[in-house]
Amino acid sequence: MNHLPLIIKREYLTKVRNKSFVIMTFLSPIIFVGIFALVAYLSNLNNDTVRKISVLDESGLFLTEFKSTAQTHYILLPNISLDEAKKDAQTDETYGLLYIPDSESLESISKGITFFSEESPSLPLMNSINKMLESKVNTLKLKEAGMDSDVIKDLRININANQETFKGEETSKLGSGLKLIFGGAAGYLLFMFIIIYGNMIMRSVIEEKTSRVIEVIISSVKPRLLLLGKIFGTTLAGITQFLIWVILILVLMTVVTSVFGIDPSAGSPSQQAIESTIDGGTQQVLNDILIEINNLPITNLIIMFVLFFVGGYLLYASLYAAVGAAVDSETDTQQFMMPILMPLILAVYVGFFTVIDNPHGTVSQVFSYIPFTSPVVMLMRIPFGVPIWQQVISVLILFGTFIGMVWFAAKIYRVGILMYGKKPSYKEIFKWLKY
Repeated sequence: MNHLPLIIKREYLTKVRNKSFVIMTFLSPIIFVGIFALVAYLSNLNNDTVRKISVLDESGLFLTEFKSTAQTHYILLPNISLDEAKKDAQTDETYGLLYIPDSESLESISKGITFFSEESPSLPLMNSINKMLESKVNTLKLKEAGMDSDVIKDLRININANQETFKGEETSKLGSGLKLIFGGAAGYLLFMFIIIYGNMIMRSVIEEKTSRVIEVIISSVKPRLLLLGKIFGTTLAGITQFLIWVILILVLMTVVTSVFGIDPSAGSPSQQAIESTIDGGTQQVLNDILIEINNLPITNLIIMFVLFFVGGYLLYASLYAAVGAAVDSETDTQQFMMPILMPLILAVYVGFFTVIDNPHGTVSQVFSYIPFTSPVVMLMRIPFGVPIWQQVISVLILFGTFIGMVWFAAKIYRVGILMYGKKPSYKEIFKWLKY
């Protein structure tokens, strides 16, 4: 075991001193921030566009309903024919023409409303227009029936049931959404980390195998120690790169937003909703978000995130190393990658489609104990309140499986690293396990 620190150090320094590793470490955050800045800039340009909409209301019932905004400007046309209105809309820089016919019944008017434009209009814009017209028509319909629409609105009672556990702890839809966001982000982050740095381990093994350097190394180091050294060394290099990415992205985002005046969140529906809420004179939504974040078991989430993140990555990294030892080139890995990725993909689907519906159901609990799916599924379940003993058992099963998987992968590794010129089959790999 005294060789293990030397192997880890060698693998780590080999990775971080690699030119491509250094270039991508600093280039990736620049590309990432650049793309978001470009999207934000284009969104701002799109939001600055003013759409001119001509309105020909022959009925005269909706003339007071059209109120222009910063992005939409309504132009009420005089009493002209529909053909003349179309010609004017086509010659002028008009986004579209809204035609409201005149009829004796509101039903006929509703069926005859038409929006003319050169291209397909914006869906949010059409939804806004339809909602406005529908509200006015329903109000007029109630008046025809001798009913006061204001009285009916006052009689309506909106129900938003309070949520509370049997222990007296209050919950809410907002809190459930935040828990789902955290769990989904944690699971997706682990999924991407495994794919990116698992492939790095596999390529490292293939490179050493094809260059025959492994024959010299294996003469003084046991295959199991060499496998562990590669896994731990590459893991540390990946964590180093990931931390640098986080720091650089935060710094670059700060520079972009302050120097160029670009807000990456500008124009997003969530941002607009928050701004409209604040403009409306209430900050209750923001206060509720802060309260729900404070109610989350932050300490438990952080500790378990680290344990499941490390355990899940080490488990899959050992399989990637075994695949790298079994083949001679990266193109030959395709037949072995699908069995490795399928449990990981299954974990993501189970997490999003079962944890959302019932985080404490049978399916969610079973997959949170299976070591190949537990890092993703359990991370998505923990924010919803999982007993500590279940989390501990899942972690112990995960790390126990990793130890067994290292033994399994080492038996493939010790034979595969010395095999050249032949594509191994599953049958042949099974023979290697019995050597």
